[in-house]
Parts: sequence; C-alpha cells; structure tokens
Amino acid sequence: MPSIQAIGLSKSYGSFVALDDATFSYDRPGAVGYLGPNGAGKTTTLKLFTHLLRPTRGQALVNGVDVLAHPKRALWDVGSVIETPEPYPMHTVREALEYVAELRGLPASETAQQIRRYNERLELPPLDRRTGKLSKGQRQRVVLASALLAEPSVLLLDEPTSGLDPAERVAVRNVLVELKKDRLILMSSHLLNEVTEICDRVIFINGGKIVLQDSVAALSDRMRARFIDVEFASPVAPAALAPLTGVAASVQPLGDRRYRLGFDGSDASRARLLAACQQVAPVLNFASVGSVLEDAYLQLMSGPNSGVGLPPPPPPPA
Repeated sequence: MPSIQAIGLSKSYGSFVALDDATFSYDRPGAVGYLGPNGAGKTTTLKLFTHLLRPTRGQALVNGVDVLAHPKRALWDVGSVIETPEPYPMHTVREALEYVAELRGLPASETAQQIRRYNERLELPPLDRRTGKLSKGQRQRVVLASALLAEPSVLLLDEPTSGLDPAERVAVRNVLVELKKDRLILMSSHLLNEVTEICDRVIFINGGKIVLQDSVAALSDRMRARFIDVEFASPVAPAALAPLTGVAASVQPLGDRRYRLGFDGSDASRARLLAACQQVAPVLNFASVGSVLEDAYLQLMSGPNSGVGLPPPPPPPA
C-alpha cells in the first residue's frame, strides 16, 4: 500500500524557518491537495520528500522508508515534478522520455509501450519535435509523462498544471483522477477548483506551519455555503419576494432578476429556499456562492498561521 509520512519535518535557513514541525501521514491510494499561499512551505516539503533538500530536523518517509537515510530505496517507486523542470532542449520528445525511462531501468519494449500510452493520454506534442521548440504547456506535459512512465505508486507533484491551457489541464486532470484509484498523489496547487475535482483530502499550510488537515467531504460539512444566488425568468420587484420572508436570512438585490439570499447552509433550508423562490416566479438559476475550498482557504489564510474562523465540525447524528 503506498504511503507518505512527515514526522516533525522542519527546514530552516539560519533564522528563517521555511517549514516548522510538519506532521502528516497517508497510507492508501488517493489524492491529497497541499494548499497555501506563495512561500508557505509547500515546495520545501516536496523537496524534502524527494531528497532535494535535507531536513533541519524530523523525518520524511515514503512507503515506510526514510528519505534522508535511504534515498535510493525510498524514491525508487516515486514519480515527481518539482517546481518547473525542463527536458534537455536538444532532445526530441521521444528521446526525453527514453532518457528518463533508461534512468528508471525500464526495458526498451516497456518504454515504447509506456510512451505510446502516455502520448495518447496526455496528448503529447509530436514525438519527433525537439523539446526546445515546445511551448511551456507542452514541455510540462512531457515532464509529467516522464514522471509517470515507470508507473510509480507515489506521485509528488508541485503545481502539475502550471502553464497549461484549459484543454491541457482537463487532460492532466483526467489522468490524475484515474491514477489516484491505485496510487497516492500529493499535489500542491493554487487552482482550488482543480483540487476539488481531483483530491480526496487537503492539507492547508501557512507560514511554514500546517493549520488544517481534513477530507474534502468533511470540509464540505463544515463550510456549507451560506449564500445562494437566484435568477428569475423575468424581473421581480422587491414587493413580490414575500414568500421568502422567514425563509431567507437576508435578501440582497443584484439586478432586477437576480438576488443573493442568505441562509444557515443546511440542505433543509436550501430546499425551502428553492420552493419559496419558485412561488415568486419561474427560476432560471439557483446556485451557491463560492466554493468550499475557497471559503476555507480565505478563512485559514486570513493571518499568519491562522486557523481560526472555521465553523466547528457538525455534531454527530442523534
């Protein structure tokens, strides 16, 4: 079973603490989003897990093996994309992939098969094109393909869709969603909608300290949307909103057909709001404002090492 574990993992540069006593553990397939502002410690963590940095103290373990003590044994089953690596510009796409496959010890027959596989899945540029002539997004897909060739059980990805256009991001997202069924993926990203679509769990880090770890499902329970935007099929005067009295906590006009409704976030209240709106006029759109991860991110990052402001977990069912 793939696993990663950080035990009091810390990295300092003189008096500057880049990572402070990070501790987390995951021991099953799935995808974990690593979220925080620039300079929070995300890339430092990933570099410690890939032996690109040595910890000041603490341990990074991959599949139960200490990366610092036994780097080759710990990393033989790991694929990684850290910061923005570049293939050698004189290599063709095929040569760049074959070079990495040779370093990973793949036989030639398996290498050819894997190149065909990820060429199709990641929609790589022509294999005979030199990587120095590729766009940033094309090079990023080649680098990601090289990390996947050996089918590692653990993937450590630092902003894996950085520089990709929307179509390229969709291709990469689909591959990661498929891979997480039997791999463990730890990925940093600033694209919260991407993390929502790919990841099962999230770690929030700020100022070098981990401020929250939770599943996306549990966060959804804690961070239920408190506002809904409703759009009616025709203009609605404020006087016609009487059915919303006592159902909506607040009503804010956004136009002659659109209103923002406040409520307690529960599914029952959401259903009552929809029924009340349908009494006012035909409803074209009825959607929550914002996203779970966006709301949690903004609250957690409101101050240095701040984890305050999140609603408590809901009480267990009676």
